[in-house]
Amino acid sequence: MPRSLTVVGAGVIGIEYATIFSALDVPVTIVEPRDNFLEFIDREIIDEFIHELRDRGVSLRLGAKVESVERDGRGWPVSILSDGRRIRSEMLLYAAGRVGATANLGLELCGVIPDDRGRLTVDPATFQTSVSHIYAAGDVIGFPSLASTSMEQGRIAACHAFGAPMPPAPKYFPYGIYAVPEISTIGLTEQQVRDKGIAYECGIARFRETSRGHIMGLESGMMKMIFALSDGKLLGVHIIGEGATELIHIGQAVLNLGGTLSYFVENTFNYPTLAEAYKIAALDAFNRMPRN
Repeated sequence: MPRSLTVVGAGVIGIEYATIFSALDVPVTIVEPRDNFLEFIDREIIDEFIHELRDRGVSLRLGAKVESVERDGRGWPVSILSDGRRIRSEMLLYAAGRVGATANLGLELCGVIPDDRGRLTVDPATFQTSVSHIYAAGDVIGFPSLASTSMEQGRIAACHAFGAPMPPAPKYFPYGIYAVPEISTIGLTEQQVRDKGIAYECGIARFRETSRGHIMGLESGMMKMIFALSDGKLLGVHIIGEGATELIHIGQAVLNLGGTLSYFVENTFNYPTLAEAYKIAALDAFNRMPRN
């Protein structure tokens, strides 16, 4: 185990590795040239995440890029940042983005031209490239670069290529970030809802409010649900904490089936479970909503 670690890049991979080593009591510094990270995640969840990182002693160096790396007298890497700061650690992990492994495939001979990071552009409905009989799926087409979505992309591409019937893909799919703590999300973030001009209300449940949370000794973790005021439809579910990537699938089913707040309020959830947080968050939103 390294005695200290600097992680360059606060994308999904960088954050996952940084928090894994932090959970093992390794002092970690995260360097990210952008002022924010994981922009596709609801900001309230990220605020909670940052609080937990800082509580564990993780150092965040946002808004500064690594200009160069030197070695000190002991051979340890020293990162020199654009703002003049120097970060010394026993080990440095570079996780500032992946490059598609397309350089040696001869794609230019087929008329398929990768971008400057080796990624391919595809039709999002069929995953055909600019050459109709050539398909691409997975990390090589960019975001979201998840194993789960990549498998589904490959299935859709294969069905289209062989003329098999294709049901329409679900509108929303879950993201899972296996950091410590886990983050999982589906649907619209609060900012996206506001940008669309949808009248909405949020409900929050803290895992420590659930009986299962008491049993497990949880002091952190939360679920945020967003509902439309007009018809009560579920717009998004955002979770941070223990089992987030498992819990999200309940929200996924309700969201893609067009379910509403009433589903969570009127149905019984096993007790004691962390899934009970759905009912707590729904009741929290219900109590905030105006009465006709």
